[in-house]
Amino acid sequence: MEQLELLKRLIATPSTTGSEQEVSAIVKADMESHGYKPECIGLNLLCYGHSYDPAKPTLLLNSHMDTVKPVAGWTKDPFTPTVEDGKLFGLGSNDDGAGLVSLLYAFYELDSKPQSYNPLFLATVEEERNGQNGMKLAVGSLPKVDVALIGEPTGMQPAVAEKGLMVLDFTVHGKAGHAARNEGINALYRATELIEKLRTFSFDKVSDLLGPVKFTITMINAGTQHNVIPDTCTFTADVRTNELYSNREVFDIISEVLPEYCEVKARSFNLNSSRIDVKHPIIRKAESLGLKPYGSPTLSDQAILTCPSFKLGPGESARSHTADEYVTLEELEQAVPMYLKLLNGLRISE
Repeated sequence: MEQLELLKRLIATPSTTGSEQEVSAIVKADMESHGYKPECIGLNLLCYGHSYDPAKPTLLLNSHMDTVKPVAGWTKDPFTPTVEDGKLFGLGSNDDGAGLVSLLYAFYELDSKPQSYNPLFLATVEEERNGQNGMKLAVGSLPKVDVALIGEPTGMQPAVAEKGLMVLDFTVHGKAGHAARNEGINALYRATELIEKLRTFSFDKVSDLLGPVKFTITMINAGTQHNVIPDTCTFTADVRTNELYSNREVFDIISEVLPEYCEVKARSFNLNSSRIDVKHPIIRKAESLGLKPYGSPTLSDQAILTCPSFKLGPGESARSHTADEYVTLEELEQAVPMYLKLLNGLRISE
């Protein structure tokens, strides 16, 4: 199986975010070996079908080439592809190597036959850190796209909605004083009281697919030395928004409940939640094949796209970013045939 051999080469080539030069060259060479001339947008690779017709609607197929850094706890070499008990172990095997190679080989097959749409393949970098040189760079070079399929690990079930992401940085102010005397206003105490208030705060609108907005404090810092009352405490929150709120709306709601001694800043408002209409022809086709739409809590490059999009790929999201990451050989074998059942002969506009 060609895609299995390509995936092994990708695993054996370190490609953590920011270091994707070699893996991009490998994917580019594979495209060229199949008769394509990919357009290089930085290290991103945009591959048009042989019969691209701007008068036709376009289906974008996208997966990313970068990985996170290996976490502690690996019992195997993360850069040595290892097959055991029907599983292929290796960093990026599940996220997003299996989706990348499967979607790429589905693209080759789709483009070999007449379609009512243009298949367009985009391999991106810097997805794991939402970098400026990945999809954010590539999107400006895309033609008009009518719908996009993102090859993330979803157990080959269509993730028709995904939560957005907003990172908030809070600064709580107090007043310094000597810890031995009853002086000052402890910013750390103020912060812990505020954190408890935010932890239990709930947003009114709950999505049928994505559930409520999820607010999680992940970092905190205060104090300069043990005998000084801290006059400043900072903490950071990871906010996962549903499609019923924009990130800006969530920010405004949170800002309104903060006391005057606390400031909050958002690192970005751009990564909003997204959702494709379940009545879209591509989702109706998926359901006719027995696939079950669901909502995904994790973010992907589709947050940057403006066209309707959804995620569908081999592997399981729960294995991503974990020690001894793997994809099963069965998942890999079944992915391309399922993509072809869904996409071959599809009419993406009615």
